[in-house]
Amino acid sequence: MHPFGKSITSDFLLDQFSYFTQWEERYRYIILLGNHLPKLPDSIKTNPLSRVGCSSRIWFGHEMQNCNKLHFYGDSDARIIRGLLAILLTLIEGQRPSDLCNKNLFSFFLDLRLEDCLTIGRSASLSIISNKALEIARKYLDK
Repeated sequence: MHPFGKSITSDFLLDQFSYFTQWEERYRYIILLGNHLPKLPDSIKTNPLSRVGCSSRIWFGHEMQNCNKLHFYGDSDARIIRGLLAILLTLIEGQRPSDLCNKNLFSFFLDLRLEDCLTIGRSASLSIISNKALEIARKYLDK
């Protein structure tokens, strides 16, 4: 289990990022957030979600909990992507599929003022993970 969406909330992140004035500060904090993600066992890391940018690999999965809420988990071999994944998990963890489908996930990254800090490859990785989370949620709506 990870703390994102529970003890580390979107409001907490908005508050933390409001103190940063330089992109280096944001990057350091993103890396720190990624360090809070538990490492996934190798047995789960069989099929990376995508190879994006400079050969970073992303693993992303989910479980439907009994209370009709989604639990997401993930990992990456790139520190910044791990941190961006942690931020995304803050938004999507423990959501009902219908609630998740109504969220604009990328807008939160704009609220954190990260749009100018992310390379094209990192933005693409974030888009792929976000789209995968929404795709997962939509599949549960169709059931």
